[in-house]
Amino acid sequence: MRVARAIQWFAARPATAYKTRVSQESPTELPEKFLERLQEIVPPDRLEGVVESFLASKAATFRVNTLRAADEDVLAELTAINTEAQPVEGLAHVFRTEAACRRALVRCKAFSEGRLYVQNVSSLLAAPALNVEPGMAVLDLAAAPGGKTLHLACLMDNTGTLSAVESARGRFFRLRNNLRMHGVTCCRSFLKDGRKVGRVCRAQFDRVLLDAPCSGEAQLGGTGNAGSPNWSERKIRQCAGKQRALLTSAVEACRPGGLVLYCTCSMAPEENEAVIADALKRFAGELEVEPVPIPPASVGAATPALSSWRGRSWPAELAAAVRILPDNWFDAFFLCRLRKA
Repeated sequence: MRVARAIQWFAARPATAYKTRVSQESPTELPEKFLERLQEIVPPDRLEGVVESFLASKAATFRVNTLRAADEDVLAELTAINTEAQPVEGLAHVFRTEAACRRALVRCKAFSEGRLYVQNVSSLLAAPALNVEPGMAVLDLAAAPGGKTLHLACLMDNTGTLSAVESARGRFFRLRNNLRMHGVTCCRSFLKDGRKVGRVCRAQFDRVLLDAPCSGEAQLGGTGNAGSPNWSERKIRQCAGKQRALLTSAVEACRPGGLVLYCTCSMAPEENEAVIADALKRFAGELEVEPVPIPPASVGAATPALSSWRGRSWPAELAAAVRILPDNWFDAFFLCRLRKA
């Protein structure tokens, strides 16, 4: 019911009203300031759908862990517990099922024994975008809980060198447990502040993934998570400062000719386009923004990065970065691929 009321509220107002203010009549449980910001970020014709997505349960997606099992074996296990899944076009070993099946997924043996990993499809875009190959030296600079690290290990066929860094102690041990449970042997994990890695591991990695700690706007709303007492514009600014330092470290750790992928689950331009623009300025002549490979399944959710935000304009090359607008199965996500000269 609250979803329907939210959409009715938005539909009853002209698009021009979205750019002025959010009325206190809004029936949503999203922070009002967040709604105001959405009106400046999301194209007007997509706004209603984006708001609805924050307040609804999403389809469940999972990746088969090819280090432990084959697709057909995992799908047979799920069929035996009355859970059917369909492949996600353009993402190998990734499948989609109904939102109501999420509980069955996380309670099945295939999950508890590391044969499948439940993860939103937006997050599953990150590892393939790095074009990793077996034998490479790869760094995951903010790795916990490890979903993208596991994905990288599979794409590397468990060969080469994969280094996973996490600064939070509790999250670090969760990462290590996930690596062990899913059969990853090519990875070394480090309890370390990622902002310091670039200085001590300068130009050592062919690929660097930075799924930067962020304000977590993708998790606002939704079942059992309506609103967030922790969300604020102040938190966005705090996250952006850390993200700039982490991206500097990622670029320093990357070898010339290598790739850095920067991503967040935030819609805030301060945490996305602004961070990339600052890095391009800091490393002038050393970084080039490359198009992000987008599989067919995500084309409808993908939009170019913003060209400006609240009076600040960004380099035209930033249009190659991608925003994933949330819908009935994608979470909000931002991806930017950087080539080091």
